[in-house]
Amino acid sequence: MKRIAYFGFVLGLSTALLSSLTGAQTASQTQDQSSLGDYARKIHKDPGAAKAKPKVFDNDNLPMDDKLSIVGEKAPANAAGAAPTDAANAAAQANAAASGEDEKTKKEADWKSWKDKVTAQKDLIDLAGRELDVLQREYQLRAAAMYGDAGNRMRNSGQWDKEDAQYKQKIADKQKAVEDAKQKLGDLQEEARKAGVPSSMTE
Repeated sequence: MKRIAYFGFVLGLSTALLSSLTGAQTASQTQDQSSLGDYARKIHKDPGAAKAKPKVFDNDNLPMDDKLSIVGEKAPANAAGAAPTDAANAAAQANAAASGEDEKTKKEADWKSWKDKVTAQKDLIDLAGRELDVLQREYQLRAAAMYGDAGNRMRNSGQWDKEDAQYKQKIADKQKAVEDAKQKLGDLQEEARKAGVPSSMTE
């Protein structure tokens, strides 16, 4: 009998506790639902309220592939007075490098132009020098043939005097052409030096 009474007492107590817990949980859920509904209505009326609330990180929304900043939000890259971004710096450096390359290319092209002028003038000097050498050799051969044969010299003295004068004039003209070409080469080299062309390209 005592056991039945004890069992009934425990059963009643358990039932009372369960009823109490169920009621409390129902009230808590109702309160949570009410709070959530109030919050949603508040956000709907005032959208700025949700933004004003700081973001809270937990295990569910913690970023895995980025760093968390505890300093604050990064300033906008295009804000007035903001420091240039890395991309802007890289672009500026690239533009400077491209400008430097363009300047270098232009300078090298200018130097090559001077070098070509000097080379062409040297070629003219070489050609004039060879022509002068041919004239001098030809004159020496003709003079040796004329003075080697006394009879021929006596028979053709007037013709030889004319040819001799012509050879000497041609030789003098060619010598002057060589000297003029050398003078022009010197002037070109001086102009190139004043233009900043390395002497190694014009010598």
